[in-house]
Amino acid sequence: MLPFRWYKKALPIWIRALLFALVAPGAVAVLFPYILLSLDWEWERLELGTVRFLGLPFLLTGGLGYLGCLREFVARGRGTPSPFDPPQNLVTAGLYRFVRNPMYVTVGCFLIGEILFFESLILLVFLLFLWLDFHLFIVFYEEPTLKRTFGLAYDEYLQKVPRWIPRLRG
Repeated sequence: MLPFRWYKKALPIWIRALLFALVAPGAVAVLFPYILLSLDWEWERLELGTVRFLGLPFLLTGGLGYLGCLREFVARGRGTPSPFDPPQNLVTAGLYRFVRNPMYVTVGCFLIGEILFFESLILLVFLLFLWLDFHLFIVFYEEPTLKRTFGLAYDEYLQKVPRWIPRLRG
C-alpha cells in the first residue's frame, strides 16, 4: 500500500473515485466489450431485431446506478471502491439498501444492455465469465475483508440484504 500514499494526499476523494471508475469498471464495461466486438471472430449474432433497443434502458440504468453507488462510497463511506483506497464507513444507503453488491449488479446491467443492443453472443459469454469472477472475488476476498473491517455491523447487514438479487424494499 506504500506506493499509494501520494495518491491519497495529492488527489481529492472524488477524483480518486472517478479515476478508479475509469480504470476498473470502465475497462470491464466499455474497453473489453469494445475489443471483443472488434475482433473478427465468427460468432453468431443474436438477431433480435427491434428488441435490441431494449438494451438502451439497461445501459442507462447500469451507468446511472454505478454513478449513484460511487457517490455513496465517497459521501457516506469516505473512500472509493478501490481496494487501495477503501471506504472508512460501511455503506448501507442508496442501492446498498436493496442489494449488497450494487456496483457489480449495475456493471452487469450495463453489459446486458450491450448484449442486447449489439446482439452479441460473445458479450453474453463474457458476462457469464465475469459474473463467476465477481462471485468468487466477493466470496473469497471482499466479504471476509469487510467482516474483519466492520465486524458486527457487516454481519447484521449480511443478514438483512441479499448478495445478488435485489430485494424490493429498502
